[in-house]
Amino acid sequence: MSANQNTIFVGMDVHKAAINVAVAASGRREPEAEWQLANEPRAVKKLMKKLKEMTHGTVMAAYEAGPCGYTLQRQMCEQGIDCIVVAPSLIPVKPGEHVKTDRRDARRLASLLQAGLLTEVCPPTPEDESVRDLTRAREDVKQDQMRARHRLGKMLLRHGFVFRDGKNWTKRHREWLRQVRLGDGTSQLVFEGYVLTLEQVEERLKRVDEQLEEVAQSERYRKQVGWLRCLRGIDTVTAMALLAELHDFRRFTNPRELMSFLGMTPSEHTSSSRVRRGSITKAGNTHVRRVLIEAAHHYRHRPSVNSYVRQRRNGQPAWVLAIADRAQERLHSRYFKLKEGYKKPHNVAVVAVARELVGFVWAVLRHGESA
Repeated sequence: MSANQNTIFVGMDVHKAAINVAVAASGRREPEAEWQLANEPRAVKKLMKKLKEMTHGTVMAAYEAGPCGYTLQRQMCEQGIDCIVVAPSLIPVKPGEHVKTDRRDARRLASLLQAGLLTEVCPPTPEDESVRDLTRAREDVKQDQMRARHRLGKMLLRHGFVFRDGKNWTKRHREWLRQVRLGDGTSQLVFEGYVLTLEQVEERLKRVDEQLEEVAQSERYRKQVGWLRCLRGIDTVTAMALLAELHDFRRFTNPRELMSFLGMTPSEHTSSSRVRRGSITKAGNTHVRRVLIEAAHHYRHRPSVNSYVRQRRNGQPAWVLAIADRAQERLHSRYFKLKEGYKKPHNVAVVAVARELVGFVWAVLRHGESA
């Protein structure tokens, strides 16, 4: 966005019920106008009309990313108003400022937008956002499944029923569950209710997985999902989560930018000659960071290609297989060196491997687009 003397800068503090607006003009430090409006379509249309009437130049607007999403940004862009969504964690804050109100937030956004000190986030398209909703819905269903299992297991434990013939949630364990009979009729009803809830959640998970598989086979995602599935630890669900959350990975010009975006670079507090480095920053997209760390656990095993991975690799380009093989060798060696050589804890080694796995994911997607 380019500004001129006739540009006005609009800061908006957006909430479910209301939007606080502050307007600053070029060359002026104090806001030119401030008001509040309801967060509803009719009021938003009036807002955009009013902003256009306030200047013969351009209008630049900004608001923080949050639960209200990107609907307002899309509406304003459709009406010819440049609107950006900014990262809340990267907004400059004065250390001595301890008063925070919606009005002040709007004024601060307008002044920072005028000074060019805001960091814009890359909004997804409506299509990308719908796929992202699907992948996040699967995460929610998995959490519901875990809770349902815990409730069922803890109830049985309270009544003295413990499965000791192998691991839980195997075929044998489920057959054992069908034979459980509690002495009290009310307890039996509660137990059957927990079992029914678990079965419903598992059926929901099955449907979401089928929907994800269908989307993964669409023209838009088929190639990229096929490339990513060649990497060890990444199957369809993980590949779709990566693509849906990153949506436009081309904005990352090198792997380090992607690592930083995912919060997987070490934190640092250096002063003078004293250097302090700590754990990863954990700033950025938590969903992608989680699935990558889960995938990184697979690299503790020796490099190999079993029948299932070989099936995933069928028909894929040679350059993808070369990157995948190099990733296996490099990441297993990295894990072994950190764990055995430097005696690092398992979780620390896995996170370090996940950070390097980001580089291989970036290389696969980047090479695929340029091939």
